Amino acid sequence: MTEKTEFIAPYIIFSAPSGAGKTTIVKRLLARYPQLAVSISATTRPIRPGEQDGLDYIFMDKESFEQAISRGEFLEYEQVHGNYYGTLKKSVQNLREQGYTVVFDIDVKGALSIKKTFNESMLIFIKPPSTEVLIDRLKGRKSEDEATLKKRLQRLEFEYSFMDRFDHVVINDDIEETISTVEGLIIKKNE
Repeated sequence: MTEKTEFIAPYIIFSAPSGAGKTTIVKRLLARYPQLAVSISATTRPIRPGEQDGLDYIFMDKESFEQAISRGEFLEYEQVHGNYYGTLKKSVQNLREQGYTVVFDIDVKGALSIKKTFNESMLIFIKPPSTEVLIDRLKGRKSEDEATLKKRLQRLEFEYSFMDRFDHVVINDDIEETISTVEGLIIKKNE
């Protein structure tokens, strides 16, 4: 791989059900390609062990998030599993001004909202090989109680209903194969 990899789109948007491997894929791509930078979402959900504010998410309390909404600071936002998630306009603008291809790791509705704003975006849906595998992955996180797990599974059908609106659907059965497939989709080929 050359040092100056070119990407097909200025915005690459990943969406998936919780536990499908989307965040792992995004982190691996960011580590391999210095021209990529992730748009860090803001959220009101509690911080998980090992996460860092400003690196994994911008953690906000509900009142601050709602004030930012009223000031029009979000490109998109959603309430998912009882928590707000959103993309701050300024964060994306700063990354593009610095010359990065911006990568998003967001829910399906957020992905489609960003595609409306940035038509030249590429949408990639990461799908688990089966519901059983997804359940195993979520349980393996050890951060999901039964109620949260149930909520995530109830949302699965809703998320799958948007797959046909994505440019690509990639089944994540093997992380290395999935990353290779994604690289084939996002990297501009030299003619």
